[in-house]
Amino acid sequence: MAKSIRLDPLGTDTAIKTNDNLLSGLLKSQLNVSQECGGRGMCSTCHVYIKEGMESLSPLNRREKRTLEVITTCKLNSRLACQARVIGEGVVVELPSGMYLSEIDDIESLIGRRAQQNILHPISGKILVEEGKLITRSMISQLENTKGEVAQYLSNTSDAV
Repeated sequence: MAKSIRLDPLGTDTAIKTNDNLLSGLLKSQLNVSQECGGRGMCSTCHVYIKEGMESLSPLNRREKRTLEVITTCKLNSRLACQARVIGEGVVVELPSGMYLSEIDDIESLIGRRAQQNILHPISGKILVEEGKLITRSMISQLENTKGEVAQYLSNTSDAV
């Protein structure tokens, strides 16, 4: 049986099969959610906030707890959409504002422009470039290096598990 979840600030509802993860609902709603680790709960790119209905989700597992610990924007109501399974009604998901590095197709074209929204680090969720700030060549170098950091981080964490 499907459960209905609400997506804020979009104000839309989507149905998710019982015991499916929140990520499937976000993708079904055609949201551009990055999945650097392929939904294994190791990267934080599907980090969301649960505004209501935390009790209607599966409990946090060990891997999710470890990943949430490194997210600088983590709150008590944080979850990884790939790990949180919907088991009841009344879930309201708040999507963090900003976009992850992996969603940017042509990073070089951003030089000299102002960020239209926060650009977030794919591992920590930390804001790398604030909305409205000028994107410089040195910042682009840092962003490009981040892609390598993500690959290295994921290979290290998958070895450790």
